[in-house]
Amino acid sequence: MIRINLLPHREEKRKARRQQFYAFAGAAIAVGGLIVVLVNSVIGGYVSAQAEKNAFLKTEIAVLDKSIDEIKRLREQTDALLQRKRVIESLQGNRSEAVALFNELAKNVPEGVYIRKVTQQGAKVNLIGYAQSNARVSSLMRNLESSPLLERPTLIEIKGSTVDKRRMNEFNLDLFITRAADDPAAKSGAKGRKT
Repeated sequence: MIRINLLPHREEKRKARRQQFYAFAGAAIAVGGLIVVLVNSVIGGYVSAQAEKNAFLKTEIAVLDKSIDEIKRLREQTDALLQRKRVIESLQGNRSEAVALFNELAKNVPEGVYIRKVTQQGAKVNLIGYAQSNARVSSLMRNLESSPLLERPTLIEIKGSTVDKRRMNEFNLDLFITRAADDPAAKSGAKGRKT
């Protein structure tokens, strides 16, 4: 039988396999490095693109914030102007009210009653005056109740006092001016004058 020594052949195959392994390992490392570089550049591109978008959005948000501040300022000015307009409308609507009030008071104040002070706050009118007797104050209140312009007279206080060496009754009463219920300008004007 012929004997063949295969040891060098096996050794050469092992060397060839090692070289192939090192070559594949080197190629795998090179491909891995290339993939890492590519992925890093792609992610860097996404990050820079997102940073640009964020910067653009920040500038646009700043512009919109300025616009919102301008709109708020304009709304405040509009509300202030509308409030002034309502006050002026209520004043124009009620400017003859004082004349009508004094007319009604002149018609309804009975003899023996003297009004010393008239104050108005919105629709509420306060009368301070003197009467010769309590009956005259009652007569005044009945007359004011029957007036088409005035309503709800309420006696706050009545007390005895001396005026020009005469014994009189000093009274203090509140009453309200009747206004049209469907007139919102009058209501807002009355509220505006109270505050």
